[in-house]
Amino acid sequence: MTIATGDKIPDVTLKTNGADGPQDISTGELFAGKRVVLFAVPGAFTPGCSNTHMPGFVIKADEIFAKGVDAIACMAVNDAFVMDAWQKAQNAQAFTMLADGNAEFARALGLDMDASAGGMGTRSKRFAMIVDDGVVEYLGVDAKGVDQSSAETVLGKL
Repeated sequence: MTIATGDKIPDVTLKTNGADGPQDISTGELFAGKRVVLFAVPGAFTPGCSNTHMPGFVIKADEIFAKGVDAIACMAVNDAFVMDAWQKAQNAQAFTMLADGNAEFARALGLDMDASAGGMGTRSKRFAMIVDDGVVEYLGVDAKGVDQSSAETVLGKL
């Protein structure tokens, strides 16, 4: 079952890159008491994710933060090292990069997909959500392209 507006985010442990390398980060901690914009991509360094999705959030980050958002998080089914390299390549230092290496969070949200036909295994669907104190305020999932999960769409929902 896919998570919906009004649902609480499941508590799953992900990885992020800290000063000493990969470290655990709990979604319960990440979302508690904060308003967070989370966007997820099928894969770091993939064309649509690198050329369209991530750059939109980098460009609009200041506007998103100005709307009362405490954090912007980007999640993909990749490891923490890849997410760190992608963050640097995209000039996205203001974001919390979340590595969902085993797709556990994507699966818990009901937003995982089978991309094995393209050699990518289980991945996350492309989506964005606004989460206030662990509760989903907005969820936009893209079937194709980047329209429901774009930075512009998220800004319009804040």
